[in-house]
Amino acid sequence: MSLANGRAYLAIPGPSVMPEEVLCAMHRAAPNIYEGALIEMTAGLIPDLRAVARTTGRVAIYIANGHGAWEAALANTVAPGERVLVPATGRFGHGWAEVAQFQGIVPEIIDFGKRAAVDLDRVEAALRADTAHEIRAVLATHVDTSTSVLNDIKGLRAVLDRAGHPALLMVDCIASLACDRFEMDAWGVDVMVAASQKGLMVPPGLGFVFFSDKAAAARARLERVSRYWDWTGRADPDMFYQYFGGTAPTHHLYGLRAALDLIKAEGIEAIWHRHAVLARAIWAACETWGATGPLELNIADRALRSHAVTALRIGAPHGSQLRAWVQENTGVTLGIGLGMAEPGDPAWHGFFRIGHMGHVNAHMILGALGAIEAGLVALDIPHGEGGLAAAAAEVARGSAVAG
Repeated sequence: MSLANGRAYLAIPGPSVMPEEVLCAMHRAAPNIYEGALIEMTAGLIPDLRAVARTTGRVAIYIANGHGAWEAALANTVAPGERVLVPATGRFGHGWAEVAQFQGIVPEIIDFGKRAAVDLDRVEAALRADTAHEIRAVLATHVDTSTSVLNDIKGLRAVLDRAGHPALLMVDCIASLACDRFEMDAWGVDVMVAASQKGLMVPPGLGFVFFSDKAAAARARLERVSRYWDWTGRADPDMFYQYFGGTAPTHHLYGLRAALDLIKAEGIEAIWHRHAVLARAIWAACETWGATGPLELNIADRALRSHAVTALRIGAPHGSQLRAWVQENTGVTLGIGLGMAEPGDPAWHGFFRIGHMGHVNAHMILGALGAIEAGLVALDIPHGEGGLAAAAAEVARGSAVAG
């Protein structure tokens, strides 16, 4: 008999859990897209999006997922035949490089593997070697969702400045925005891409590209950008339809308005703290379980782990078995080990991920961890004792600091 009946919990790294406020805001009849409340509401989204990104720059909204935001960012800044530098720390770093390649851009990839953050010295060496300044942009992933590594974006800006290199610093914050601390202006980021379905707690379908004056100048030098991807009218529209290159994503906008209201009410600093505490609770449980068993956090150094997603290694076939047992018997869905092994390789079954981004709180995380521990017991997977107690202690400590 399954104990999964009741509300399911999607503990994957996106799409994330959607708050009731977001779902209710979207549950309405289609609005007038030519005048009235929708137009007024949309204009109010822009300053609140900037506040989450910690920027005074501009933002373009696309009806797209994160891949679309990748393409939009490149289409407005780099011409076919030009070069970009991609320090890759997982599947999504390589993914952005592939998008660039399909646009006729030449990516130079520095692959740091699946268990390490960007080595700033190696990036600096590559930039200094580019004496002709042919590299137009550095494409960095703040958090690679596949590996859960957290990269030093402020450090990358320092590297560019030390090298005296004019390349744009472009950052993928699809997994990290409104979860891990990110300071677009203070860290000197020129372009940042994000999407609606993770820390912003809205269904997949909206992509965001935030950009600085330097990035706008890069757009101005390009001879041509396709009408749909061009961010010029989207970021500074004369008419409402220009925000979206056509018909507005009406119900996503209502959901986004509700999500931004929740973010504003809690405060971005408090949101970062909540994510940090809940991440530490997960790490504590997993480190305890792994003390006498095969479970291992993919990123060993706590300082290099994301507060939005945790990638884990447990050996094949335990990863797939654990995911299946937890979903079927407790109603909790864990993430697959995306990009950690080649398709068809049996090793693929030795990984899983826990998403803890956006609309999550202590009882949700502790419940998910309890479900995982039950799975470890039911499947007779060796593990250390006391994982839930270690997680609870982290929650208690974090609550005391917050209070």
